[in-house]
Amino acid sequence: MPRSSVLTDRLRRLRGEVRLLVRLRRLPPRVVLFIMRARAHAWRSDDRFSLASAAGPADLAVLLSLARGRQHVVELGTGTAWTSVVLALADPARRVISYDPEQRAHTTSYLRLAGAGARGRIELRGQADSAGPHDFDRPVELLFIDSSHERAATVAAFRAWLPALAPGALVVFHDYDHAGYPGVSEAIAELELTGEVREGLFAWRAP
Repeated sequence: MPRSSVLTDRLRRLRGEVRLLVRLRRLPPRVVLFIMRARAHAWRSDDRFSLASAAGPADLAVLLSLARGRQHVVELGTGTAWTSVVLALADPARRVISYDPEQRAHTTSYLRLAGAGARGRIELRGQADSAGPHDFDRPVELLFIDSSHERAATVAAFRAWLPALAPGALVVFHDYDHAGYPGVSEAIAELELTGEVREGLFAWRAP
């Protein structure tokens, strides 16, 4: 690539990171620091998957607002664990269990960026989203569904975890009404759930 093209690409990327930093202002400082460090690592290692798939600032702000005061969290769809780390960093008493049968190459690096305190409160399970809880798991106070996005799989995951929810727990579906993932809204319609839509998230409260 010509030198001028490389410089143009770097300037474009820098402007994008500055714009992102402005949008991150609604998040806790320790979360912002992690995201910026994670993105720097992703650019250095050419981890395009994380850069493209990680939840955006607006969705994260809503998710952390919904998670406030909820210490037993399960995430379905780990990816490279950015959201797992964000959830753990936002509350020093929170434990996060994340399910995903596919292990990504850079996950360990991002968990290391979280620091020992947050890392020690994150448990990754290489299982399908419909596997359900293990024996002796605590009741789930917040279930974040961000896995296959397919209608049938999303319905199956919700039903598998329904008995594990604590009274008043929240189930939050990511990419609700996303044009590329119609299965999410189709699953919610099939389950006949009523709830709150905020940014790209749909939240349903258990009885």
